[in-house]
Amino acid sequence: MATVNTYLYFNGNCEEAFNFYKSIFNKEFQYIGRYKDVPEVARQNFPNCTDDHIMHIALPISRETILMGADIVESRERENIAAKFFSLYISTDSKEEADKLFNSLSHEGEIELPISEQFWGSYYGICRDKFGINWKISFSH
Repeated sequence: MATVNTYLYFNGNCEEAFNFYKSIFNKEFQYIGRYKDVPEVARQNFPNCTDDHIMHIALPISRETILMGADIVESRERENIAAKFFSLYISTDSKEEADKLFNSLSHEGEIELPISEQFWGSYYGICRDKFGINWKISFSH
């Protein structure tokens, strides 16, 4: 069966974001590649990325899931589409794990729905992290 993983793009702060996620999920990077490693002929496709920007990074957060990302630096500020049109959904094994992840991810971010018991029977909350990524954290009894 196919697997689906998430690929996040950042405007120059991918490394900072992934170090944040690494500390929350307590995992090690599987791969880190920088634009300095991209062949010169391909570098023209990324004119605003410096040598130290992230070309590709992979952080396994479970056996099935790898969180991946890159810097795609724009010459002008763009609206964060991610904050409007998708969320990363995490199903946890315990209420304690849900609380830990929710509190860590929402630190310096925004809480959209405080994590709590919901009418449909799940312990659930929604937050946006300090990098503008939406997270939905859930524990089903």
